[in-house]
Amino acid sequence: MPRPTGLVTPQGGAGGVTVARAVEMVTDGTMALRITAFDGSATGPVDAVVGLHLRSRRGLRYLLTAPGELGLARAYISGELELIGAHPGDPYPVLAELAAGLAFHRPPTADLVRILRGIGWQSLMPIPPPPQEVAPRWRRLAAGLSHSRARDAAAVGHHYDVSARFYRNVLGPSMVYTCAAYPSVDSSLEVAQENKMRLVFEKLRLRPGDRLLDLGCGWGPFVLYAARRGVRAVGVTLAAEQARFGQRAIAEAGLDDLAEIRHGDYRDHTETGFDAVSSMGMTEHIGIAQYPTYFAIMHAALRPGGLMLNHCVTRRDGHARTRAGATADRYIWPDGQLASVGRIVSAIHDAGFEVLHTENLREHYALTLAHWSANLVEHWDDAVAEIGAERARIWGLFMAAGRLRMRRGRLQLHQVLATKPDHAAHPVPLGPWWQR
Repeated sequence: MPRPTGLVTPQGGAGGVTVARAVEMVTDGTMALRITAFDGSATGPVDAVVGLHLRSRRGLRYLLTAPGELGLARAYISGELELIGAHPGDPYPVLAELAAGLAFHRPPTADLVRILRGIGWQSLMPIPPPPQEVAPRWRRLAAGLSHSRARDAAAVGHHYDVSARFYRNVLGPSMVYTCAAYPSVDSSLEVAQENKMRLVFEKLRLRPGDRLLDLGCGWGPFVLYAARRGVRAVGVTLAAEQARFGQRAIAEAGLDDLAEIRHGDYRDHTETGFDAVSSMGMTEHIGIAQYPTYFAIMHAALRPGGLMLNHCVTRRDGHARTRAGATADRYIWPDGQLASVGRIVSAIHDAGFEVLHTENLREHYALTLAHWSANLVEHWDDAVAEIGAERARIWGLFMAAGRLRMRRGRLQLHQVLATKPDHAAHPVPLGPWWQR
C-alpha cells in the first residue's frame, strides 16, 4: 500500500510492531484517516480531517477477537475507540472515509506472528462485549424460534421500548420513524414528514368516514393524521411504549371517537372491512418467511377494491443475504431481514393483491437520516442522560451507517401500492391520482 504521510513509529513490543504499524500491515489502499493509538503510534495523513483513536488495550482486544465490523462496533460503542473530527451523534464523515477505498486483509502468517508479538499475545484473550449487545442468533433460540411471537416481542422491545423522550429528540415533534418525502432538498424534516403522510394518505384515496388499518403504527403519527381528516383509524404496534404514547396523543387531540392504537401482534388481527391498510417500517421486522402470512392478513382486512400501501427498506441486490449483519443484529434490529423490492412485490402479488405502483425513496431516506443525525447531535447531552452514552453511540452509528448505505445505493426505500381487486364495482383510475 502507499506509505501514509506523517507516520509516527515509537518502539513496539517484542516484535517491534506498534498498533499503527499493525494497521498498515492489514490494510490496502490509500489511508485517508488519521489513526492514533494508546501506545503513542499513529498512521495516516497528519492533516487528515477525520480519524480514529484507540484508547486502550481493551479496545484492541475487541478489534482482534472479532475482526471486522463487529469488533469495530464493540470498541466504538464501549468508548474505547474514539472519533477524531466527527461527533458521536453523526459519525458519517468517518464511516464515509472508511468506506472510500480502505480494505482489510489477513496478513501472511509470518507478519501475523510479528504483529501479535509486538502488540502482545494477551490481546487475543476474549472479553465480554458491551452490555447493550444481545446474544447471537443461535443463543436466542432459548427465547423461541426466529420470528416466533416471543422472539418478535423481545426484538421489538429492544429497538423501540427505549424512551419516548429520546425518540422525540431524534425524530422531532412529528415522531415519525420512517423515511420522509422531501418536496425539495432544503425542506425541513417536519415539512418532509408532513409531506410523506400526505403522500400516503392520497395514495390510499382516503376520505372522511373511511376506515384505515395501520400495521406497525409506531407512535401513531399517521393514525392521528388520518383521524384529523375524518378517517376512522386503528393502529397496531407490538411496542408497549409506542402504544401508550400513541393513546395519550389521541386523547390529548380529542380524537378518541375516531382513532385507536392497539398493543399486540399483527398475527392476532382479525377485523375486516377496512377501506385502506398501511404498513410503514414494519416489513423489516417480521421476517421473510412471514411475508405470506403478513400480506394475507392485510388482504383479509381490506374490503374488495380497498387499497394497501407497504413502505419499507429494501436491498438493492436480490441475491444478497437477507439477514442483517452482525452489528445491526446484535445492537439495532435483532432478527431483522431485508429483501429486494422484487421479492416484496412478488409476495404482495401472491397474497392476492394487484400491484399498481412502486416508488423508490432512497435519496429521501438519506436526507431523513441526515436530519435525524443532526437532531441527535443537537440533543446529545440530553440523549446521553436519557439512555446512556453507549446506547446513544449505537444510535449515532446506526443512522450514519444507514445514510452511507442509502447514499451508495446498497439500501433503498420502496413504497408499493396495491389493491384488493374488485374491477367491476371499484375501478382503479387510469393514472396516479396523488401529487408527488
